Amino acid sequence: MTAERVAPPDLQRLMERALRAAGANEAMATATARALVSAELEGLPSHGASRIPQYCGHVRNGRANGKAVARVVRERGGACLVDAGGGLAFAACELAVHEAIARARKNGVAFASVTNSNHFGVAAWHLAPVAAAGLVGIGFGNSPAAMPAWGGKRPLFGTNPVAAVFPRRDGDALSIDLSLSAVARGKIMVAAREGKPIPEGWAVDAEGRSTTDAKAALAGSMLPAGGVKGAMLALVIELLACALSGAAYGFESDSFFAMEGKPTRIGQGFLAIDPDALAGRDAYLERVETLIAAMLEDEGVRLPGARRAELARRNAAGIDVPADLLEQVRALAGEPARA
Repeated sequence: MTAERVAPPDLQRLMERALRAAGANEAMATATARALVSAELEGLPSHGASRIPQYCGHVRNGRANGKAVARVVRERGGACLVDAGGGLAFAACELAVHEAIARARKNGVAFASVTNSNHFGVAAWHLAPVAAAGLVGIGFGNSPAAMPAWGGKRPLFGTNPVAAVFPRRDGDALSIDLSLSAVARGKIMVAAREGKPIPEGWAVDAEGRSTTDAKAALAGSMLPAGGVKGAMLALVIELLACALSGAAYGFESDSFFAMEGKPTRIGQGFLAIDPDALAGRDAYLERVETLIAAMLEDEGVRLPGARRAELARRNAAGIDVPADLLEQVRALAGEPARA
């Protein structure tokens, strides 16, 4: 498959134009495109430009409200609720993270919930400002039903990504990001688009049979990471993201990959903790570095987030985007086809 190298600022502007053409307001388009460029830089194309047709379809068809402006609708001390207004998630999550940082600095710890939201991309991306502020952060969100409850057959829980960041004295923060399915659904989406098989153990088809066919997997169910333990963690995230925020559960929303359907109305949550409120910053940083040093004594250990950070630095000069996808994004932006 041929690819075209694009400078990150140019790709961001192109995606912004595509989103604006679909009906997204300026703040929504800018926040979304910025997050997708970051995913491309970090070597995560399943959460990058490939999402533009999905997001544009959601806005055009009313699954996402392109005119929405996120706002804080409830608050008390270190807690607040942000209503995304049915729009794309990124501007709402930016507001929630900003609130969590400010409230954690004042109260020691803060939690910001997001309701009436949409797909929020790479969970760890939202936590970069938390780490930059010297705070520990945890972020998570639910998603449309993709995995069954343990012992069940029908998709009920989302893949429900969760991330955490731990700032360090020097160097990149530890950045941990995972979904609670055996693999992120976006990777199966990319495999389906490229006509490639997937490994055994990632998913089952609509009849509950193990499959290596990516398209059959998208029509079936994801398998949880770690069996019953992954299923229980997915339940925890579903409750934290939805019961506290009033958002829709995964089984109450249509697939992200359907251009038409119900508004997603899912939820996210962001926790920020100030080390100064506990053992103190010096003690926190010493403890983090002690653990990292012990980890690195074993040859072959790679710190979480290190590969993504290195790829971002390496790709800063240009991102390779599949030519057919780039043409699709250009068409959505209203640009003429290239010869």
